[in-house]
Amino acid sequence: MEVIKSKKLVKRFGNLEAVKDVSFEVREREVFGLLGPNGAGKTTIINMLCTLLTPTEGEATVNGFDVVKERNQVRESIGLVFQEPALDEYLTAEQNLRFHAYAYGIRKEIFEQRLKELLEMMELWDRRKGKISKYSGGMKRRLEIVRGLLHCPKVLFLDEPSLGLDPQTRHRIWDYILDLRKREDLTIFMTTHYMEEAENCDRIAIMDYGQLVALDTPDKLKDAFGGDVISIRTEDNEEAIRSLKEQYKVRPSQQNDTVSFTVHRGEEFLPGFVSSFSPHLLSIGLRRPTLEDVFLRLTGHAIREQEADSLQHLRIMRRMRGH
Repeated sequence: MEVIKSKKLVKRFGNLEAVKDVSFEVREREVFGLLGPNGAGKTTIINMLCTLLTPTEGEATVNGFDVVKERNQVRESIGLVFQEPALDEYLTAEQNLRFHAYAYGIRKEIFEQRLKELLEMMELWDRRKGKISKYSGGMKRRLEIVRGLLHCPKVLFLDEPSLGLDPQTRHRIWDYILDLRKREDLTIFMTTHYMEEAENCDRIAIMDYGQLVALDTPDKLKDAFGGDVISIRTEDNEEAIRSLKEQYKVRPSQQNDTVSFTVHRGEEFLPGFVSSFSPHLLSIGLRRPTLEDVFLRLTGHAIREQEADSLQHLRIMRRMRGH
């Protein structure tokens, strides 16, 4: 059963087309990820699905509700964790959550039950009386996830859930998220530009410059890449690229001082290649393809670090905090 449907979604900001004709479906209890660089349109899509932005063209439904015509029903059935922190630093964790419960009209007895249940699950129960200003980045992220789950949503939206966190904390956050999916019977829709984070998804939609360029499971995306990855450094990379194209009929790419290409059965290919290839090899490596390789093949460039999704996202955040 599909809980999210997007059909030919378009969003323009003046002359800028941030999202271009994007269609996909998300299944019940799936962890679905939008993978792409900051500025690719991921946050804009989440904001349209969560009714914070109105699509310029196209249509979408969340939990069977139209994101334009049934905005209130959509909002009642989802939880949302923003990319930017949205907690009140001057309040305690419990006070932040009580304010959220009041805004959603959660009955007191239900709130008290959910409060203890979720905070214990996220290992924050003993810190519920502490001010947010004293929380670490990982603790704040876990609390924001708790807040998004208080009203028992069917879908939890996570916009860059581990942005700015160190790798160890990022790994722990994902342990919590995947455990929550089982316990809460959740569908999780997330965005990320971290390749290793995308590996946690059941399916990934790869985005670049507002367009959806591929959609499948992580394993199938990597299998479609076409073989093992050989990475070499030589005394003359330009000559190496020419030689690879002419002699081996492969499509090499270069990043910094490393040239990469793919072949089937890399372990069988290497011995003969090493003994006969010219120019002189300085180093050589063999590995299975990664999602980063897939992204590079599909888009022609690596994930780039950019300003995140334009000033529009910042304006939305300011409006939300003002309410």
